[in-house]
Amino acid sequence: MPLSSDSPTSGFVAFVGAGPGDPNLLTLRAAELLAKADAVVLDAETQTPLLRHCREGVEVAEDDFVKRAARGQLVVRLCEGDPMLFSSITEEVAACAAAEVDFEIVPGVPPATAVLTYAGIPAATAVPEFRVVDASQEQDWAVHAACRGTLVIYNGIGDAVAIGKALIAGGKPDSTPVAVSSGGTTTEQYTVVSSLGRLQADLKHAGFTEPALIVVGEAVGMRDKLSWFETKPLFGWRVLVPRTKEQSRSLSDQLVAYGAVPEEVPTISVEPPRTPQQMDRAIKGLVTGRYEWVAFTSSNAVKAVREKFEEYGLDARAFAGLKVAAVGDATARALVEFGVKPDLLPSGEQSSEGLVAEWPPYDSMLDPINRVLLPRADISTDTLVAGLTELGWECDDVTAYRTVRAAPPPAPIREAIKGGGFDAVLFTSSSTVRNLVGIAGKPHNVTVIAVIGPQTAKTAEEFGLRVDVMADKPSASALAAAVAEFGAKQRQAAVAAGDTPRRPSQNRRGARRRVK
Repeated sequence: MPLSSDSPTSGFVAFVGAGPGDPNLLTLRAAELLAKADAVVLDAETQTPLLRHCREGVEVAEDDFVKRAARGQLVVRLCEGDPMLFSSITEEVAACAAAEVDFEIVPGVPPATAVLTYAGIPAATAVPEFRVVDASQEQDWAVHAACRGTLVIYNGIGDAVAIGKALIAGGKPDSTPVAVSSGGTTTEQYTVVSSLGRLQADLKHAGFTEPALIVVGEAVGMRDKLSWFETKPLFGWRVLVPRTKEQSRSLSDQLVAYGAVPEEVPTISVEPPRTPQQMDRAIKGLVTGRYEWVAFTSSNAVKAVREKFEEYGLDARAFAGLKVAAVGDATARALVEFGVKPDLLPSGEQSSEGLVAEWPPYDSMLDPINRVLLPRADISTDTLVAGLTELGWECDDVTAYRTVRAAPPPAPIREAIKGGGFDAVLFTSSSTVRNLVGIAGKPHNVTVIAVIGPQTAKTAEEFGLRVDVMADKPSASALAAAVAEFGAKQRQAAVAAGDTPRRPSQNRRGARRRVK
């Protein structure tokens, strides 16, 4: 029996539309149910990213979910696209009703409209007719040939050429525009524009597989003006982000916005110092007024101090009366999240040099205390200490955390790094260069090498890497933006030359070529 808008306290099954492929195209109701679910049944492995909406410990089930619901569990049955459009859940819903198990059906964004939107094809323009058919069922193509608007065909990629011929035989002009799109709404999306008469030639080497959509109609001609997704600067680029998981998250999110597929490969593991006594003394001194300034040179340093505070039952109020400096925007954000607003942040270069350039000299008339606390990594350079000492300050350079080389990534990742499977690699420090090469080998020469600044570039060159991109300021965000600008210029140059834009990995020997 269908449910009211209020969820029951007993078990039930929710048939939830998972959308067309992009995990962000999920309804609020779907996300709400996933967050409450005791068990989730996936329709396909590609739906795994949707589990991020679930609570910790949710079970991914494969057995009889009707029995689970009868025992009192809330079971979410994810369905591709929209559960009520070309779906096979009818029997499952009937089984719920027969077992007197409550159920709910949550609509999802259907590929029929979403994939067209992501391909830059308006579903119903000029002629307000929109027809969706399932090629896996017997169809009278002569009837569909009479469609004056947009015809969308599901499950037809294997018979695309035959369908094209049937539509022509039914009276459709052979010049009618056709678009075939696979991997819709994901960074694997690939679209070929053709016509009914040229389908056989244009699809011969395309290598399409399901799920794919065939779109027939004049609306396909709008793609050149309306395409927005596949024209993103890094669309489909597989980008290696060699950082710690925690640090790479915001960088990866930015790369996704540019159309890239980031792959986070930890090269550095952050661990506590071998002996905690030094940090214990530093925290005690911070609370008792030993320091005038505390300078943070990384978000990891902020995290280390914050964890020590929590260990001692302290919070951000312990910074009262202290001046706080941050080396850059990312570190400043970590401090603000901690409840501390930095007093000093470089306005120019975000580095130790940039921080020293704006640090005020010690003045015995203005500064009651001449000591600075520097909670840093065990491998930090002496630039900051030397600069502050020259300005008259005394520094307590304390090891707040250690950075050690991470374990090697899985064999497929190592092979992709050395074999040119990645389109770009983003180095955010000299240590990421050294550690990546140490645990996985040198990136292939077709891979775009992007670095955060001159020192990282120098290290990369010492390892024999060609540096293609350098950020205009030393921040991860600026680095991602620089790579996006590089990708946009590469795309524009290819289009201007009349060529199909290609990712760097497609230029390596033996790479599969796709025909536009």
